[in-house]
Amino acid sequence: MTSYGIPLLVLATTGSASLTGLAFALAWIPRIAAFTVAGTLVDRYGIARVFRTACLARAATVTAAAGLLTVLDAGARTATGTVMLLAVLTGVLTEFSYVAAETTGGEASRAAGAGAHRVQSVLLGIDQSATLAGPAVSGLLLERGGPAMMLGTLAAFSLLAAALGPRGQATPTCVAPRKSGLRTGWATLRSLPALGWLVGGLVVSNGAVALLQAAMPVIVVTELGRSSTDAGLIWSAAALAAVLAITASRTAIDRWGLWPVGAVAAATAAGATLALAHASTYQGYLLLIAVLMAGEGGLTVVLRTLRTHLIPPRTFGSTLAVTILLLLLPYPAAGLLVAALPPAQLGHAITAAALLQAVGLATAFTRLRTLPTRPA
Repeated sequence: MTSYGIPLLVLATTGSASLTGLAFALAWIPRIAAFTVAGTLVDRYGIARVFRTACLARAATVTAAAGLLTVLDAGARTATGTVMLLAVLTGVLTEFSYVAAETTGGEASRAAGAGAHRVQSVLLGIDQSATLAGPAVSGLLLERGGPAMMLGTLAAFSLLAAALGPRGQATPTCVAPRKSGLRTGWATLRSLPALGWLVGGLVVSNGAVALLQAAMPVIVVTELGRSSTDAGLIWSAAALAAVLAITASRTAIDRWGLWPVGAVAAATAAGATLALAHASTYQGYLLLIAVLMAGEGGLTVVLRTLRTHLIPPRTFGSTLAVTILLLLLPYPAAGLLVAALPPAQLGHAITAAALLQAVGLATAFTRLRTLPTRPA
């Protein structure tokens, strides 16, 4: 709801495509900047305390914003400032809860031993199941009940997460490290060519996905004249496709290996993005984004499996932090691009991103075919 609902809220409040793209960037830039800080706090204060504090702070933030937007006129300067600040604060707080949750998943994976890949697959399925509901719920609540209802529901989910979140104060062993740890992670990544090529290809691919995510509220609501509910439904359908692809990929990797499954997923994602550049109907966007995210779901399973196989345990946390930082970098850039471009030019930008995605993924998987994907 935070990732997909806040840009919809900005568009509904301001009516501005540029401010919607800017809000998307403002939500991601602090998340990247806060990553190492979040990891340090998890290391110092424990998973449970950081997760619960972040959830409670997010609940308080969105509740205050809902109150302000109730008494302000939509489109007014104060309302615009409120939703833009909300994008920044929810982005930062979501990063803290995300790092805590990922650290919990890392501990569960290590405890599972040889079954670690199955733990990661289940966790990824949970993420995508939440993404299945979140965008549709956000759009529906915004359309039927306005900002107050959408933000009130987000606050309720945040409070529920705080109540049901992890217990205990055990100090984690795999967290986002400090600057010295990031340097160690970068050195480890450079020493693992297979992982480096895959991450590089996925960074380029994420550029296309981020651009579509930032531009979709503008395309669906402004260009196609559809509702906020319709905009949210696109990403819910995409999440359903990703869940199915993740489930299928786990079995496919066991049978055919990482490279063939990854190559098929990459071709699927790149082909869908190229087709999206020429889509002109809501149904076309709905179908093609579902296909794209199915491919991305398969690629994510390949990435997580490869990380498990290749990264030494002693540098796993620092290398994980570097890979996540690299994969997140396209998101604020995509938001700034949407803010700068007229809506009519978004199709050309998507075409360019699709071509880059196809070249990047083809190069990465061509290299992966000749490199070892398991430690010697």
